[in-house]
Amino acid sequence: MATRRQFLNKTLGLTAASFIGAPLVGLAPARAAQQDGGLAPPPDIFDAQALDLEFWVKPRTITVTRPQSGEKASVLYWKDGEVIESAYQQLCHLLRDVNGKETAPIDPKLLETLWGAQAFVARYGIESPVEILSGYRTPASNQRLREQGIPAARQSLHMEGKAADVRIANLNEEVLGGLVKSFRQGGVGFYYRGGPRGGWIHADTGLKRTWKG
Repeated sequence: MATRRQFLNKTLGLTAASFIGAPLVGLAPARAAQQDGGLAPPPDIFDAQALDLEFWVKPRTITVTRPQSGEKASVLYWKDGEVIESAYQQLCHLLRDVNGKETAPIDPKLLETLWGAQAFVARYGIESPVEILSGYRTPASNQRLREQGIPAARQSLHMEGKAADVRIANLNEEVLGGLVKSFRQGGVGFYYRGGPRGGWIHADTGLKRTWKG
């Protein structure tokens, strides 16, 4: 289990990271630029100027939902320069293997990326929860997905608590994936799907790479 010191060392390291430019397209217009609310339109690209020191030192609350279990929670997990241990454990539970009914430590860098993406778009009026489609997976759950023909790598980082499949309402796959990629924390998979719910993004803290599934 990650200690507070280990968590802090990892999370503060991202503050000085540089960012990759990525088009910000596909936002719901009414939410992205609320003229009467005084919100500025989102930037055309993500760059180092978009996230200043104030962004990284403020208290961190992430709101997540789990469609499989019907859970929803807003968790204040970082404040005054350190992680709140009980909140970290709560997030690990929320990102558990719902099917396998097992919980495992979640990489703090993954939590930071998910929080950062949500907090970034909240600046522009998009205050949607991070929808967790898949977090930690037991080896048995991962193998079951493979047998069902669902995209799942044989050595999936989900089994190490280092990956999550996510959506954020009002962001399409290109936008959310580009934002996640800009944190440079690991791999990003773009899964395009039709229908009202759309696709999803795979985010992990492994090697920096991108793919489409």
